[in-house]
Amino acid sequence: MKAILTVVGQEKPGIVAHVSTFLADRNINILDISQTIMDDTFTMMMQVQLNENDDLQDLITQLRALGKKIGVDINLRNEELYRAMQQL
Repeated sequence: MKAILTVVGQEKPGIVAHVSTFLADRNINILDISQTIMDDTFTMMMQVQLNENDDLQDLITQLRALGKKIGVDINLRNEELYRAMQQL
């Protein structure tokens, strides 16, 4: 399943490294990535390919914990759900 991962928080070194390492350790492929810094706020959006045996809720919980550890907000949504929300 494809999913959309978003990261928002205070700009600091290592955000991309932490998130991409988390994904690589779980064999989750990054299909597309976009990031920018607005003033001092870091924003990143990734399209990722989850493995068929990945538990979405478990990944969300782990990513939120990672975000708390590094001081950013991380969200993960099923791409189909994300796109449907954007159309409303």
